Amino acid sequence: MAYVITQACCNDASCVPVCPVNCIHPTPDEPQFATTEMLYIEPDVCIDCGACLDECPVSAIFPDDALPAQLGRYAEINENYYRKYPLDPTLPPYVPEVPLRTDLGTLRVAIVGSGPAAMYAARDLLSHSNVEVEVFDRLPTPYGLVRAGVAPDHPGTKMVADMFRWTVAKPAFRFHLNVEIGNHLSHEDLMEYHHAVIYAVGASADRHLNIPGEELPGSHAATEFVAWYNGHPDYADRTFDLSSERVVIVGNGNVALDVARILTLDPELLARTDIADYALDALKESKVREVVLLGRRGPAQAAYSVPEFLALGSLPGVDVVIDPDEARLDELSQKAVEESPQPLAQYKVQLAYEFADASAKHPPDESRRKIVFRYRVSPQEILGNDRVTGLRAVRNELVSGPNGLHAQPTDETEDIETSLVLRSVGYRGTALPGLPFDEKGGTIPNDRGRILDAPGGQQIPGVYVAGWIKRGPTGVIGTNKTDAEETVQQIIDDFNSEKLQRPVHTRDELARLVSERQPAAVDLRGWRSIDDKETSAGRKAGRPRVKLVAVSEMLEAGRKRGVFERK
Repeated sequence: MAYVITQACCNDASCVPVCPVNCIHPTPDEPQFATTEMLYIEPDVCIDCGACLDECPVSAIFPDDALPAQLGRYAEINENYYRKYPLDPTLPPYVPEVPLRTDLGTLRVAIVGSGPAAMYAARDLLSHSNVEVEVFDRLPTPYGLVRAGVAPDHPGTKMVADMFRWTVAKPAFRFHLNVEIGNHLSHEDLMEYHHAVIYAVGASADRHLNIPGEELPGSHAATEFVAWYNGHPDYADRTFDLSSERVVIVGNGNVALDVARILTLDPELLARTDIADYALDALKESKVREVVLLGRRGPAQAAYSVPEFLALGSLPGVDVVIDPDEARLDELSQKAVEESPQPLAQYKVQLAYEFADASAKHPPDESRRKIVFRYRVSPQEILGNDRVTGLRAVRNELVSGPNGLHAQPTDETEDIETSLVLRSVGYRGTALPGLPFDEKGGTIPNDRGRILDAPGGQQIPGVYVAGWIKRGPTGVIGTNKTDAEETVQQIIDDFNSEKLQRPVHTRDELARLVSERQPAAVDLRGWRSIDDKETSAGRKAGRPRVKLVAVSEMLEAGRKRGVFERK
């Protein structure tokens, strides 16, 4: 028997160092790790010890003889990786080394943001005994996209937050939630109280299509819709027109697939998740029967990952529809697939063929909802006068260029009727007060996490980045683990080299400053009180949690137990 890694894999590589026979790859020090969709276990080397099973934070690992039916193909997917990248048994296990001098006193680090990148950095820092970490977030709830970005029907992915419980419980860790940097405290304040500051604020701005009609009512960013159904306080008052039978999503990455699933799943199934109550009520009244996803290139270049694409085939009451002509690869694409370094490039194409073949053989069942994939089409104009009534798409052909295949529009267009268009074409970071910003890349310029005064410029001492604001919106939640490790290593190197200025004030003085500037700051006890209220309501309703969606409700949950920090 061997173990198998499946769809929920978060790529944080926690399983890699615990494997005694080095059978989990790619490891963070292998080039394939930068672009892999998941990790893979070599079945012929696995000794069935179960160490990876115990370490996995998202329950993505199963014995091969106990795979659930819908995950059955992952045994083949794991094996296929090693056909492309045969295992070298002479390689030593991956063990990161992050030494820290103890003769220089306590290293104090502020982290702005509390999403996965921030929390991985905090966990890595606190693996050392002489470090103190203060985490700031403008919301009263932590964990960023784990809470407000992961789709509610992916509870396994949300389990990654559980691994931070040990971190936040340490005396050397403090939460300062409901505290906004740039409002309640400044960057200069943070620098006075810490050796180093890490900005891990993500990339929350959406990219635009820059086509006519994009600003019409009924045209939204998919990020707004995701934040809305996840109960983000900033988006709880949004409304989306679900009165017509078709929704068009521009883009076909994993976020687009998340949105398509939420729009087509039976609301009774969603009622068992932590979806926001108001969103669940709206989806129960939804008239949507079909979601169309537009991809500017072909199935070989689609942005979705194989695990997320494969999982669509198991959605109850939902058909995946692909035109066989659109699934067929042109000569250039076929060559690109054969030469691709991606281990699952051919598998992605194979799945598109399978869905297309099923579409051709079985006539549409009108009792079922549909997710329709369109390839080699781009939006040209969003139609309508006072609001969205449709979208005009243009047919593309793929041509070879210096950066690979790109889409070139033809003269062929078509109009698609819809009242709701959601664009899902990527994220970008936004500039932060007092820090440099690379407008072209949408990131803060940096060298392996050290912030630079300009792209390719000089390091700004004591200031660092992690996560999407560092590298751009790439990878999955677990990718932030190795990203954060890299940034933390730079901090430790600078601390060890005595390049960091010592804090001017003490930790307790920082607590008093926070209390003065923001009396409603929420500490760890406050978050636990909010968490308890949500999970208690969830147990009564048979759900993981019932989210509080208004900041006032969250603060009230904290006040009832007197949990705001006062020092």
